[in-house]
Amino acid sequence: MSVARRHPEWIKVKAPSGQTFFETKRLVSDLRLHTVCEEAHCPNVGECWGHRTATFMLLGDVCTRNCGFCAVTHGRPQAVDPGEPARVAEGVSRLGLRHVVVTSVDRDDLPDGGAEHFARTAEAIKASLQILGNSLMELKTLQSPADSGMLGTVASPEIPPAAAVEKAE
Repeated sequence: MSVARRHPEWIKVKAPSGQTFFETKRLVSDLRLHTVCEEAHCPNVGECWGHRTATFMLLGDVCTRNCGFCAVTHGRPQAVDPGEPARVAEGVSRLGLRHVVVTSVDRDDLPDGGAEHFARTAEAIKASLQILGNSLMELKTLQSPADSGMLGTVASPEIPPAAAVEKAE
């Protein structure tokens, strides 16, 4: 006799729904932003977006690496979008975020791995956070061929001291 396997309630994920979820989804789409939530097929997207939170993913939605554990598309990425930093900052402002998390796809095709783009995005977000008051920006930079200089570029004096600059492995 076969018994159906039951999972505990805490492990079950509800389908995304609710007005706030759909407003966040529309905002991300309208601003042409990429998020880890969507690109990595995160099962918790409904919960996070339902609370107006998201992890923004810079430098497009195509990674130059092909990690077996990752759901992000890999291949040849498109050119860096110079308007992305301003759109991410607008998303932060419109969502009213007080804790902003920003990461990116790996861009081994860029000489600086995307460090300048991270810095421009952080500066744009800083302006949004000043409007919102007491906030935290968490920048999760990735390993790159130019790794030795990336953190120095991203953690420039223009970036607020409260910004958490962390190297994701």
